Amino acid sequence: MKMDPRCTYCLLSRVHYEAQLSTDDEDLIYRTMQAGLDVLKETYKPGVAAGVVSTAIHRKAYEMLDDEDPYVELRKLSNRIAEKVYPYAHSLVYEGSPSDEEMFRRAVLASVIGNFFDFGIMGFDVGEDVFDRTFAEIFRKGLDVDDTSEMFGMLDDVVYVVDNCGEIILDTLVFDIIRKVGGKITLVVRGAPMLTDVTMENVHELELDKKVDRVLTTGSNAVGVCFDEAPAEFIEALENASLIISKGMANYETMSEENFGSIAYLLRTKCEAVAEDMGLEMGCSVAKLVR
Repeated sequence: MKMDPRCTYCLLSRVHYEAQLSTDDEDLIYRTMQAGLDVLKETYKPGVAAGVVSTAIHRKAYEMLDDEDPYVELRKLSNRIAEKVYPYAHSLVYEGSPSDEEMFRRAVLASVIGNFFDFGIMGFDVGEDVFDRTFAEIFRKGLDVDDTSEMFGMLDDVVYVVDNCGEIILDTLVFDIIRKVGGKITLVVRGAPMLTDVTMENVHELELDKKVDRVLTTGSNAVGVCFDEAPAEFIEALENASLIISKGMANYETMSEENFGSIAYLLRTKCEAVAEDMGLEMGCSVAKLVR
């Protein structure tokens, strides 16, 4: 996905948000915002990929703040919220002895609803009380784009590129179904802290390695995936996968710039730019297969 003009003020809003998470020093916040403006001026050009600009601006903010992980507490909060809703989500997935394919569809839906967790995106600062109220409503509505039937026949060797903490706990519902039907899972997390994205530290904390067959990283703290920084093992896994599952908007923004075969994009359309790039409306629950 290419950079959209609307991405500029959203990125600056997020930089301001993470600066406030990191410090009370108003002068430092000002200098961090100024540095963000400078990065936008240098990197935002016609046709540039969105991930290039977002990675550059967040890395600069972290450098200015001298803080390698401003979102560390929000990661913990997201996981606590998701752990509370997980039993309810689990019951909805398995209710009524559904077929394996139907369980897969329901698990994907629960996982997509988990993508509603996103602290710092304009208009989507989702707290525990809001999520509790909305989960059942969105689940009843179902997927707005539902390619899960096609995906279900492609689960032999899945590469699952995950997104945020919190939602990763609901992603495990999908892991369980994939393994139930005999599929293998390569879990891919960020190589270092970026926003609220899952890292290898979170994998160990949540024992996610027990839910999958192997765990790799993207190789860096890029927003989404920077393929210039990606390990060869990760690239090989993508090339050999029967299905790549790309979770969340940042992964969509970067994975959609590449051509690795069959990719399933699981996300909520939380911004106009991503929604329009996918040909959708805002607020859609999406499980879209692109071959």
